This record gives sequence, C-alpha cells and structure tokens, in this order.
Amino acid sequence: MTPNKKVLVTGAGGFIGFHFSRFLKEKGYWVRGVDIKVPEFGQTSADEFELLDLRRWDNCLQATRGIDEVYAFAADMGGMGYISKYHADIIRNNSLINTHTLEAARTNGVSRYFYTSSACVYPEYKQLVTQVTPLKEEDAFPAQPQDAYGWEKLFTEILCKYYREQYGMETRVVRFHNIFGPQGTWDGGREKAPAALSRKIAYAKLTGSRQIEIWGDGEQTRSFCYIDDCVQGIYKLMRSDHYEPLNLGQDRMVTINELADIIMKIADWHVEKVHVPGPQGVRGRNSDNTQLKKVLGWEPEISLEKGLETTYAWIEDQVRQKLAQ
Repeated sequence: MTPNKKVLVTGAGGFIGFHFSRFLKEKGYWVRGVDIKVPEFGQTSADEFELLDLRRWDNCLQATRGIDEVYAFAADMGGMGYISKYHADIIRNNSLINTHTLEAARTNGVSRYFYTSSACVYPEYKQLVTQVTPLKEEDAFPAQPQDAYGWEKLFTEILCKYYREQYGMETRVVRFHNIFGPQGTWDGGREKAPAALSRKIAYAKLTGSRQIEIWGDGEQTRSFCYIDDCVQGIYKLMRSDHYEPLNLGQDRMVTINELADIIMKIADWHVEKVHVPGPQGVRGRNSDNTQLKKVLGWEPEISLEKGLETTYAWIEDQVRQKLAQ
C-alpha cells in the first residue's frame, strides 16, 4: 500500500460501504465517504463524509476529486420485496450513479476502480430448481437476468470492461452472493432474508408469538456470506491483477426454511413457519468458488451459524429498543 493513498467509498452510508470504510481506515488509508444518507447505525470511520446524490454528474466530479482509488458501492437496492417491484426506479437510478461515477473517476485521473456487481446478473434459466448447479462466472452469458437490478449490474460490468480496454483504467468487478451481518437494514422493505428472518423471530420471541410468515414454500435455496469475509475478499481482489468479474460468496447452499431454523436455534425460540404468497426470486442460487480460490488463494471462512449469531444478537437488540419506544 502506498502511504497516504486516498480512496473514495461511495454508498458509505449503507451496509457494506460502512463496514468497508472502517476496514480501509484500519489499513491506513485516507477515506472519503459519500452517500445520499449518513450511516444509520453508527458513526462513519471516513476521514470526511459528504452527502451527495451521485445520480448527478457534478456531484460525481466532486466526490472523485483528488482520489487514487474508488470503491463503488452506491446503489438503489434491497431485498426481493424491493427489487421485484421498483424496476424503473432501480435501472434509472443505478445507471445514472454508475455511468457518472465511472466517467468522473476517469476525468479526475483515478487509477483503480472497484465495482460491486451481484449474483443477480446470472440467467434465470440456470436457477429454476432448488438443487441448482453452482454458478460459474462464465455462466452470465447468454444473458437473461431475472430483473432490472440484474440487467443494470451486467451492463455496468461491461462498461467497466470497456473503460479498462479503452482508457487503461484498472477496473475490478465482484459479484456478491447475499452478504449479511450487523449494522445493516433490518426492516422497512429493503432488508434481505437473514435480516428479515432475524427480525421476525426476534419480534416473536420478545412478544411471545409462536408464528412467523415466510414468502412462498421456503424451499428456495441460497448461499449467504458474512460481512467480515466480504470486506476481506474485496480488498484481496482490488490488490490482485484479476480484472474479470469474480464471485464472492459462500458455496454452502441452504433453504430459506433451513435458514429460519438456524436463527430459531440461535434465538432459543421455536416458531411455526406460516408460508404466504410473496416475491421469492429465482428458485435456487449458489456460488461456484473455483475461480475465487484460484485467483485469490482464499475463500470465505466464517460459517453461516457464526455470522448469524452476531447478526441475530444485533437485530434482537434493535427490535428490543423499538418495542421499548
């Protein structure tokens, strides 16, 4: 690491950006955080934090001034309840954020750019069964993402490729597979499955209820990666020479019902799972980590149970505080 290297973290008010800002500060970087909102659950670790709407070109120029490297986390996103509904908003907002931030970085002479993509880029036709074959990076084409969120992510991956080829900017692209942990959104409609189930079980435990609702039959499958592994993987990829998109996630697949059972055990509170209609996303999704291990000589190490223990304890405390209001 070059001493006094200046980095920009966009989306620094959000879940991953908040954690990664702290990680970079511990590494000795000077960090500028930018977001449309301040962190909700703690004080930012960034050296400076600017409230900027990155859908605007002038704000992107301001955000990237004097910066050596960009970590682009800013996005209009959420769990299935959100991304399955607001297609036009998501593709418009994220296209503006990403095209403006990337071009502003080039204009201001940024040498290295990290873009956070998603497993949502993978084709729906490869995710129709619960016991799905783990997804390899080359499986993204022929393209058929399920929703607008995935289409925009895939477009920006390609844009990063062309910026590297045409302008010589060192771009790195990661495809996240369901990152979770404490100090992230846990209610309001944008939360993802681990946070949503932790919230439901915590409410049940603290109010004496013995039921929670789960969308669909609960047999849809996913893999989940804890935030501490996520930030380690991001940093390792950014420091590597690998410029093609790379999966970042656990390769252990569980059903949503199994995820709920694990959280119940952690909470020491058993509830009946009541299955109701609701958005479920693809039927099955898992990460193939072959390329991740080959490129980085590393893969996520924190077990689902260990990550959920920390996450559930934090969310139960949030629920307890809310109930006390």
